[in-house]
Amino acid sequence: MEDRLSERCATCIVEHFRDYQDQFQRITQRASAHFMNRQWAQVRDDTTERVNLYATQVDQAENDLRRLLVDRIADAAIWARTRTAYASAVAGRDDRAVAETFFNSITRRVLDTIGVNARIEFVADPLNPGEPPSVAAHIRSYPLAPALELGSSLKTAIRQILTADAAIRMAQTAVDAVLPAITDRLQRHLGPLPSGAPARIEMLRPVFYRGQGAYLIGRIVVSDRISPLVLSLLHPSGGVVVDALLLDADRVSILFSYTRSAFHVQVERPSATVAFLKSILPAKPEAELFSAIGYFKHGKTVMYRDVCRHTAECTLDRFDLSVGKPGMVMIVFTMPGLDMVVKLIRDHFDTPKKTTPAKVKAQYDFVFKHYRVGRLIEAHAFEHLSFERCWFADDLLDHLLHEAGQTVHLDKEQVVIDHAYLERRVIPLDIFLEEARGAAAEAAVVDFGNAIKDLAMANVFPGDMLLKNFGVTRRGRVVFYDYDEIMPLSECHFRKIPQPRNEMEEMADEPWYTVAENDVFPEELSRFLGLAPHHRDLFLAHHNDLLSVDFWRTVQKEIQSGIIRHIRPYASGDQLPPGE
Repeated sequence: MEDRLSERCATCIVEHFRDYQDQFQRITQRASAHFMNRQWAQVRDDTTERVNLYATQVDQAENDLRRLLVDRIADAAIWARTRTAYASAVAGRDDRAVAETFFNSITRRVLDTIGVNARIEFVADPLNPGEPPSVAAHIRSYPLAPALELGSSLKTAIRQILTADAAIRMAQTAVDAVLPAITDRLQRHLGPLPSGAPARIEMLRPVFYRGQGAYLIGRIVVSDRISPLVLSLLHPSGGVVVDALLLDADRVSILFSYTRSAFHVQVERPSATVAFLKSILPAKPEAELFSAIGYFKHGKTVMYRDVCRHTAECTLDRFDLSVGKPGMVMIVFTMPGLDMVVKLIRDHFDTPKKTTPAKVKAQYDFVFKHYRVGRLIEAHAFEHLSFERCWFADDLLDHLLHEAGQTVHLDKEQVVIDHAYLERRVIPLDIFLEEARGAAAEAAVVDFGNAIKDLAMANVFPGDMLLKNFGVTRRGRVVFYDYDEIMPLSECHFRKIPQPRNEMEEMADEPWYTVAENDVFPEELSRFLGLAPHHRDLFLAHHNDLLSVDFWRTVQKEIQSGIIRHIRPYASGDQLPPGE
């Protein structure tokens, strides 16, 4: 009787997972037609629909299980048996790892699991990681000839690559026009091939779609040396064209950045696709690669397992408050040895902050569901994290208990955090500009303005545009990470500061004019940025338009009229010359 009940629970969860995957794939499959028909609004709508899909299916599964188990919903013995039955049911699936994460999502929701419950949850075995998944069935291979025949074989391979997917209907004239430029760059990139060394290009079969771009992802294999090869396609009104060629890991890493929304790509074996991507991006965490192909929750699972492995045994390197100016809304601490930070919502906010914990959570949810355009860091929300007490210095723990006591508490020798966000660590922009010199600092100042503009084009207004709310990634890109005042740009009211009517108003310390909740005065921007004088001059030389009401209202009108701009995820130097 008990086993039958557990089998029914396992069957229920399997059915909901299948439904999730079916809908996930159905939405993903539409990306190809949207790209070919230039349906950019539908692309945006599908992105939102797919992001919301997981939570919807978990909610429905939970409701069905509560009806099935009634007052036994928290019976650990039933759940342990359900786990065994579920493991058998999904054992042969190509997406088994994602299926296990789906199961964990439900049990953690139902049981309010603190830390990890290995009896009920699926937990990775660090001593038996298993064989890496084979990618052979998911690639097309194109052999390259050595020496004098290399150019000819490259041209043949690229032509075949650009015409391999029937869904991408690229005109033959467009293919012919771009072949010389691609071949030339590849030959210069490869140089003379070693005599007798086998060489080939391997391309993943599915096309990666995101926003208004389509990407052919592959690698060049020379003997045992691997380097990436990515062709970026766009579809302007004149037809599909190759816009850029990316040939090194740094540039491709930006394409797969944790600051960008997920690709829509049809994959049967997510782990195999991630293994291929890992081969060309060895420094990229697996968690981010799962997120990059749309499996955010499994990416979160992989991230959590990394954290668990890192914190399994205490060391002298304890957690510490992040460098930089403390936030008025969030407390941020680092985990030495991991390139991540933990963010907690404070219990109380000092003036002038008027937000609430619920609103802060809503802001982070807004970012998760929004098109992140390479400027918003992915923040994974976690419930009931548990760490050994020994990871926390006394002063840090005292600070957390005092400032976030509604979220942090002690359970014997465990520090339990009821709600937190884990993000990749970046250098706060104000600290970066204090320490950097020359070209690096100047590039960050200019990209600061680019980041604000990219966010605006994506219908995002950051709110507080202080330097401390932005950060610099390892690749030197400026990103935004303080979400407590973020809002849709379309909801802002951009105004010019009224002229004072008399000397008393002109000399007043406080504004002499009324300011509503969503009012924004762009001409005040330069005063609040906090840039040093020489950096301020550089910023204004490139971005003086940000101080104009006209810039913001023009962007608003574009958004309201349905115009969607494409923001390239690579530098202009990676673009191919038009007409070649």
